[in-house]
Amino acid sequence: MITVVGTGTGAPLPGDVADGAALVVGGRRHLDAVRLPAGAERVVLGPLAAALDTIAGYVAEELPVLVLASGDPGFFGIVRALGERFGPELLSVRAGVSSVAAAFARLGLPWDDAVVVSAHGRDLRTAANVCRAHPKVAVLTGPGAGPAELGAALAGRDRTLVVACALGDPERERVERVTPAQAAAREWGTAVSVVLCLAEPSAPGPLRTIAGVPAGPAGWALPEAGFAHRDSMITKFEVRALALARLGPRLGDLVWDVGAGSGSVAVECARLGAAVVAVEKAADGVARIRENARAHDVEVDVVHGRAPEALAALADDPDAVFIGGGGAELPAVVRACARRARRTVVVAMAALDRVPAAREALTGAGFGCDGVLLQSARLAPLPGDVTRLAATNPVFLLWGVRTPAIVEGVDQ
Repeated sequence: MITVVGTGTGAPLPGDVADGAALVVGGRRHLDAVRLPAGAERVVLGPLAAALDTIAGYVAEELPVLVLASGDPGFFGIVRALGERFGPELLSVRAGVSSVAAAFARLGLPWDDAVVVSAHGRDLRTAANVCRAHPKVAVLTGPGAGPAELGAALAGRDRTLVVACALGDPERERVERVTPAQAAAREWGTAVSVVLCLAEPSAPGPLRTIAGVPAGPAGWALPEAGFAHRDSMITKFEVRALALARLGPRLGDLVWDVGAGSGSVAVECARLGAAVVAVEKAADGVARIRENARAHDVEVDVVHGRAPEALAALADDPDAVFIGGGGAELPAVVRACARRARRTVVVAMAALDRVPAAREALTGAGFGCDGVLLQSARLAPLPGDVTRLAATNPVFLLWGVRTPAIVEGVDQ
């Protein structure tokens, strides 16, 4: 049997917790806090593979093993690796209080509505995108992905970062509220337990049924009447439905909506959990995008500028891009987006003449390319309580997807 004991943000380890163990594995501070029985081997956790190999030797001889961990070892912890290697039936887990639960407790806030994302040993961009899109996020940090790096990624955003250090240590515990800029300017050391990213004021939200990631919208491809727009200058819902299917916006993604117009695609991507930047050249369009984002209770960063020049100021590369405008400069816009898109570029065009150049721009950037001409007819009333079919303007939808050779090595 492998006994896994979590501590660090709850009660301290009892000194005799290691009694009877032939092997004790854990961080140095955990090992220093317990009394090892005579003859027991002590392994300080470093590279996980080596520790698992040592544990395997003891398991093969049916000798008892104790693993010491921080907080709840089943929550982004060592229980996953132990279960995958030895099977959950060999584990006896005594969970402590997770750093996330402890941090929210220090603030007097519930956390069933929080999104928890790990940046420990992972690309920080996913955590940053989740923080951009959601009002209550807990980020598990790691080397190169701590409060300073997260603060830099969220520069200029209206967020409060709560940095919780050494949770559970009566002498060293520290919980500080800072702006992203303040976090970016600090050296935080190695004692950070977790960072909370909050949109203030941080009041308890409504009663939840499902914890964690907010439930997705009940529907998408919303009718045009759900958005403020000018002279029907809006991506029609039939086109939006296929565009969303090809964009695949999801939690942790960053999506650009270039030539956003009313921002209907941007808003729909945000409703599906993605962080979104909308680029629009017209000042009245910028105002409408912001109005539509507020109406649908989502966050959309709006950039007032003309593509492709305005794209150079966007620091973070997108996972997916929707291009709904561009005019004569469309090929240049597509090329600029294709150079930076990690996964997909979708282009909507009313003018068939622009399709070859847009397709060439995508294939030239290494994208596999496909497309379809969308034509639909909607039900419309006629006098006499009868119905006719009213045709909408045809739109050509082109999409490019990075080939596996291009995507290889990119964190998905």
